[in-house]
Amino acid sequence: MNVSLYQAAAALNANSRWQEVIAENMASSSIPGFRKQQLSQAAVQAGLMPAGSAASSKSPHFFSIPKATTTTSFATGDLQNTGDNNDVGIEGKGFFQVQLPNGTIASTRDGEFQMNSRGQLVTNQGYAVMGEGGPIQLAPTGAGPLSIAADGTVSQGAETKGKLKLVDFNKPELLTQISGAYFLAKDTKLQPQPATGTLRQGYLEGSNTSAVGEMANMMTAMRTFEANQHVIQIQDDRLAKVINELGSTN
Repeated sequence: MNVSLYQAAAALNANSRWQEVIAENMASSSIPGFRKQQLSQAAVQAGLMPAGSAASSKSPHFFSIPKATTTTSFATGDLQNTGDNNDVGIEGKGFFQVQLPNGTIASTRDGEFQMNSRGQLVTNQGYAVMGEGGPIQLAPTGAGPLSIAADGTVSQGAETKGKLKLVDFNKPELLTQISGAYFLAKDTKLQPQPATGTLRQGYLEGSNTSAVGEMANMMTAMRTFEANQHVIQIQDDRLAKVINELGSTN
């Protein structure tokens, strides 16, 4: 068995996935509240080389190949002052709760809100922003400016309209990213708990990924990919030479 060929091929697959992750991070770097994906590689047991082979020497032993896994980084992004009263940033831990079109509740750190034609407070994608008593309902016209306090209390003029629902999770790394900055709590090990963060009106939290840093990662990934391609080419040439020499009648 040509172990090095399998290892190089597995490394190519892992590096392809790494480049996909980097591309996704770069494409989403401008989305408020986006959480970048991180790739880690580890050696996994792949097989047993029999005793007496050139690679295993006198005793059998296992060989490993690289395997890539992705995780989400929940490091906070920078709060940016937008001056827009509809924008809300979370300072500390916590997630806004929004209702998707199918009724499912999703979590997000993207606080770029607006009011729709029915007077509901919604996200840029049109998802209803949830309050502690349900969707936040505003008056479409003539009710004064929108005000959101640090504790999430939403007021329009002198009238209180509700309180934004903020939650945190015991293991946020188990959240399932569905698109952009939105997550679903599908894992049964996830337990919602009160959020400790405070809100800042007129601010948005940026993504926690750096386009410059991802470009540097892309260059590293491409060079690693090329190095493994070279290993496969060397092994292929070696096998071709062995076959030609062993198959020669001379």
